[in-house]
Amino acid sequence: MPAEEDKKRKDRITILDEERHRVPFSKGLTANAIMASGLAPGRAYAVASDIEEHLIREGRLEIKAGELRKLIYGFLNERVGEHYAANYWRYISFSSLNKPLVILIGGSTGVGKSTIATMLANRLSIVRIVSTDAIREVMRAFFSRELMPTIHTSSFDADTALIHPLPPHVDPVVAGFREQSLSVLVGVRAIINRALKEGTHIIIEGAHIVPGFIAPQQFPDAYIVPLLVKVSDEKMHRSHFYIREVETQGTRPFQRYLEYFENIRKIQDYIVHLGNVTGTKAIESVNLDTAVTEIVDYVINTAYEMARKDMTAAKVEHLV
Repeated sequence: MPAEEDKKRKDRITILDEERHRVPFSKGLTANAIMASGLAPGRAYAVASDIEEHLIREGRLEIKAGELRKLIYGFLNERVGEHYAANYWRYISFSSLNKPLVILIGGSTGVGKSTIATMLANRLSIVRIVSTDAIREVMRAFFSRELMPTIHTSSFDADTALIHPLPPHVDPVVAGFREQSLSVLVGVRAIINRALKEGTHIIIEGAHIVPGFIAPQQFPDAYIVPLLVKVSDEKMHRSHFYIREVETQGTRPFQRYLEYFENIRKIQDYIVHLGNVTGTKAIESVNLDTAVTEIVDYVINTAYEMARKDMTAAKVEHLV
């Protein structure tokens, strides 16, 4: 046993970072970085293990961070394909600029935003996820029903809290949803500003993330990537609420959502329409794994294109 421990110590790999600090090689952290390429967790860990074995076999027990990145890129290119290798390189390129990545996921009730956000956070090693429902709940504690009536309802029945008459051509369901969203977005902007101050990546998801309501140009010190999730098939959308009731042991009853299903679909139509107008990426939520993989690709490539404008030769140089 002591001999085995001694061998492990001898085989311990050290990474030399850009400031010449020594940090131990971690398969888990390496796998996390690889997952940002869109590779599933199991395969990412297998690649990380292969890299560790390769370094030990070659006797490279100390390696520079830039050399390790090149090695990972090479392994991905050879083992799983150029697509994943390119995604990995783009991810480390924009991550190296120390600019927060803010992913905004919108979509009507019941399309799978929360589940997708959780899976996406795992793939991109993002530790902060904020729901706009949680922001609305906090706002309810501060603003009375009399002062801000629409935030005291659900997004799909906010029309019941409207106090001003509407023109005949305005749909009250959409008007109520818009009013609630505009109120909640005050809190969303505050959360984004907090992420900027702390320099942390974050995912914000919720029905209140409406295309065009938050302009990325408002936050030049972050990579803002907005997108929306939709379910075009009505039967499939309806089935999501049944699954939700089962998963939450009845705390989110199927019947309530069914009662307002027409409103929920109407809000989706409105969000998708605004998405088309603003050019916001729309992801079909049919298969979760497929949707998450598509989102990972989109987020990495969009953030990388924004980062290219920020990059200078000096900033890119330290990667290699």
